[in-house]
Amino acid sequence: MNYSENVLVQVQTNLDNFCIKQRNDFEAISTDLIPVVDYTQSLLQGGKRFRALFCYWAWRASLSESSYHQSEQEVNESEQAIAGIAASLEMFHAAALVHDDLLDQSDTRRGAPAIHKRFESLHQEKQWAGAPERFGVAGSVLVGDLMLGWSSEIFGNALLHSPNREIESACRDEFSLMRVEVMAGQYLDVLEENAATTRPVKEGVGRAEKVILYKTAKYSIEAPLRIGAAFAGADQSTLNVFTQFGIPLGIAFQLRDDILGVFGDPSVTGKPAGDDLREGKRTVLVALTKEALTEQSPSMANSFEELLTSRELDAQQIAFMQKLIQESGALEKTERMITELADRSLDSLESSSLEETAKSALMALALKVINRDA
Repeated sequence: MNYSENVLVQVQTNLDNFCIKQRNDFEAISTDLIPVVDYTQSLLQGGKRFRALFCYWAWRASLSESSYHQSEQEVNESEQAIAGIAASLEMFHAAALVHDDLLDQSDTRRGAPAIHKRFESLHQEKQWAGAPERFGVAGSVLVGDLMLGWSSEIFGNALLHSPNREIESACRDEFSLMRVEVMAGQYLDVLEENAATTRPVKEGVGRAEKVILYKTAKYSIEAPLRIGAAFAGADQSTLNVFTQFGIPLGIAFQLRDDILGVFGDPSVTGKPAGDDLREGKRTVLVALTKEALTEQSPSMANSFEELLTSRELDAQQIAFMQKLIQESGALEKTERMITELADRSLDSLESSSLEETAKSALMALALKVINRDA
């Protein structure tokens, strides 16, 4: 078993053991609480685990020479701690998915019902009073909030094994910043979906890029890198290397996601075809399309906008919008942006003085992020 496989096993074990304990505690309060933990644990199975792996390899890349001369017990404790930190990031990510699916009114996640739909189905199955949709919203808000708290708990427990107070403080600062920035990005995303029609079309790409930076790039790539590096005691120059590597890669990651959200294969992505269009998402891909159509054919731009805001699209309308995106040149331009961002990210990593084994692992991870189909 290689290092990446080993850390993923440890991360999953951390999450499973934590959920088992929470299930027992909740069941002692009331058996009615069991679905809360079961739905959570099901969401924590599998996934790409990019955040965990970026965190781990940044830690490995940042270890000082003295770290390689630790006792076997010290090495084991450090590896268990970084696996715990990585698990906390995966719990945080899952919490963000719960809230994101609710905000976007997205019914599926990884080919299965989203958490709010699971609570909705539970309500219908039990034939309870009131509206199933309202119960679904309430359940998913509470589960998402609970998972945010659990993420902090797992993170705090892992930091009990910090080498010193300075490292612990640095890790907490990075973790706190990540939480603030992703919430800021999430709000900007919601705002853009509601306010875009009142703002200049030519500013749409810039606004969408800011959403990407704070909602995805920082918390998906940069923050895990910097948290892992901080746990190894990295200095500011090393942290800056991970920012230079992580930010363009994180933006490329989301741009790829935007393309998959419109053109992805549902059997691979686990989402219906054109789901981003159905949800009215104001992505860079959509902003580039609107900008181009406004110049090429204002009437087509208006048609595209009307469909985007309708939230009720059939397969034929989705196909029409996909065609407009392609013919406007927005898809090709987005692909070029991904290539340019990926090159910038990989060049910064290649020119760094990070440890070679870890650098190679980070390079391989970056290529997976860029070239993924789900």
